[in-house]
Amino acid sequence: MFTMDRIGNRLGLLVTAVALVGATGCASKKWVHTQTAPLAEQTGQLEDKTAANGRQIHDVDSRAQAGIQQAQGAADTASQNAQTAGKAAGDATTAANDAVNRADSLDAVVKGLDSYKQVADVSVTFGFDKAVLTKDDLAQLDSFAGQLASQKSYILEVTGGTDSTGPAQYNYDLSNRRADAVVQYLASKYSIPARRFYLIGIGKDKEVAPNTTAEGRKQNRRVEVQVLTNMGSPQPAAPAPAAGTGN
Repeated sequence: MFTMDRIGNRLGLLVTAVALVGATGCASKKWVHTQTAPLAEQTGQLEDKTAANGRQIHDVDSRAQAGIQQAQGAADTASQNAQTAGKAAGDATTAANDAVNRADSLDAVVKGLDSYKQVADVSVTFGFDKAVLTKDDLAQLDSFAGQLASQKSYILEVTGGTDSTGPAQYNYDLSNRRADAVVQYLASKYSIPARRFYLIGIGKDKEVAPNTTAEGRKQNRRVEVQVLTNMGSPQPAAPAPAAGTGN
């Protein structure tokens, strides 16, 4: 049988044990809180920095996208303007070319050709497979155009030629492009009406020098322009003499 003293001793030990466990639990919680509080603070700061960096990246991306869109818009506008200008220039060139007389020879298009007389001429040469006027070509055409101001009832025979290199059809096309280059320059700079031009692309059919030498081929890569005036145009009739009176 248990005595009251023994029961009391056991109750005391139990109370002491419970107290120790409670004290130990409180100590563990305080230690954990002490250790984890700085970590939680650092984690919060890191989250704040991450959020701030995210906002900055978003702002930079938004500004970049706006800049890209603005640049793209400007590029699109410039491209449209260039296309419009190119189309206008192309239309003007087409209209001028359509108005120019084209033929294999003047005899086929000009009636009474025998009444025309050559009063001036110029010849410009081109590089191999080129249809672009050089600085020297432009100077010669400028000097030639200065003679046209005093002319009346004239036409311009523009004959393009090539050397013997290459296929015949390609050379015909090339000779026409060279003649076109001369016509476009004279018409645009000196306001010469397109109706005065008669273009003849002869390709390699009519050489002015032997194609067996480099110098000869250079001379054949040319455009010749002749000023022809209509010497048979009607002249003003002289006034009839007054009839005399007799005495």
